[in-house]
This record gives sequence, C-alpha cells and structure tokens, in this order.
Amino acid sequence: MSRVGKKPIPVPSGVKVNVGSDSVEVQGPKGKLRQIVPPGIKFDLSNDHLVARLEREDDSSLHKFHGLARSLVANAVHGVTEGFKKELDIVGIGYRAEVKGKQVVFALGYSHPVLFDIPTGIDISVEKQTHITVSGVDRQQVGQVAANIRSLRKPDPYKQKGVRYTGEVLKKKVGKTGA
Repeated sequence: MSRVGKKPIPVPSGVKVNVGSDSVEVQGPKGKLRQIVPPGIKFDLSNDHLVARLEREDDSSLHKFHGLARSLVANAVHGVTEGFKKELDIVGIGYRAEVKGKQVVFALGYSHPVLFDIPTGIDISVEKQTHITVSGVDRQQVGQVAANIRSLRKPDPYKQKGVRYTGEVLKKKVGKTGA
C-alpha cells in the first residue's frame, strides 16, 4: 500500500471538485483542470477532503498507481488555487528575450532571432531582458514549456553561457591547456 496514496488531499474553499468514473475535474479561482485517473483507482470526496482508494485491495498491480493518482490530483488542486511557476535566467553577452504578442523573441547568440510561441494556458513574463517567468495552472505544461525554452540554448559547460533554471548549479569544465 502506498504511503503517498493514503494521504488525504485538502480541498480549499472556493474550489469545486467533480469526481467522475475515470477522471477528476477541479475548478478554482485560477482555472479549470481535468485529471484522468488510472483504472482501478477511485476518489471519494468527504468533508473538504479527497481520498484516493483502490477498487480491489487484492490486486497488487494497482498499488503502483495509487500514489501517482493522488499526486496528479493534488497537483491539479494546487494549480487551480495558487498556480505553478518556473523561473529561468539567460546568461551571456548580448543574450536577451522579449515578449511580442503571443511570441517570445530570443537573441541567443545565433545569426537569427529565435521565436517561441506561447501555448494557451501559459503566461510568460520577461523582467530585465534576462529573467523569464513561466507560470500556469498545469504543472506538467509549465515544466515542459520551461524545458523547451531551456533547450533553445542549453548552458555551456565551459563558458557557462545559455538559458538555465534560476538557482541551477552547473559543473564548470576546465578548458584545455596549451601544453
């Protein structure tokens, strides 16, 4: 039995939860999310708490999905109340970003500007041309968009230039010596 799966999910006031047969819909002040639940896992709503439970206790193949389903629904509840955000830094001389309409225009040392389309449900803001904040309701989508932006110019292990997560520590490689 999963320890994570047993923990109840507190549902804050102002959040509506609709438990279906194969999904859980969560609606809050920041938006609405629908999380599909793996087969064999059911959710019960009682006294402002959601509890994940197994349909059949004797089926050991369901145990691996118990904690996963609970975490996915807990992320949906947290997303519609507070939201998620990832912060990135651009490091390098002449490297910068700016938001133009539904696109982010990056200057990352290439011979051309790099255009990045902002997906629906995601907000991207740029402060000081070198600090990017990706925010949204869906944790998976926020993380994927931040990873896609980072992949435009990954940090160089020698000169430390590129797009990195805020607080990311890089191992600096020592360059070759002329011996």
